[in-house]
Amino acid sequence: MAAFFKAVNAKIRSNPALSYFCSTHFWGPASNFGIPVAAVMDAQKSPELISGQMTFALTIYSATFMRYALAVTPKNYLLFLCHFINEGSQLTQGYRYLQWHHWGGREKAGVHGAVEEAKEKAAAVGDKIKEVASK
Repeated sequence: MAAFFKAVNAKIRSNPALSYFCSTHFWGPASNFGIPVAAVMDAQKSPELISGQMTFALTIYSATFMRYALAVTPKNYLLFLCHFINEGSQLTQGYRYLQWHHWGGREKAGVHGAVEEAKEKAAAVGDKIKEVASK
């Protein structure tokens, strides 16, 4: 049985395209592409939902691994592309976060925000329940 797997592995490794497809140089970045896809999709959501700490962490993470992708031998351009897209997406999210929370975006939009409104409604409902319960 071991001879069979050794023969299959030798056959795979003899074909450069198949060898690359079966390597971590392909599957690592392919599985990692979920992060930039999510960041691009989140660009359509409200900036109120953005976590500043997570955006900062992912920006540093992507910058670090962009460098790593070019430092390994052989250079992993697919990993570099994945983190390049994520870096751009996270910088965009970071700008949206700063604009909304620190540079007056919320006030310009004339919105208190969904979270604050929900808290106010919950407090009002809580007061009504206490009022009814006390009667």
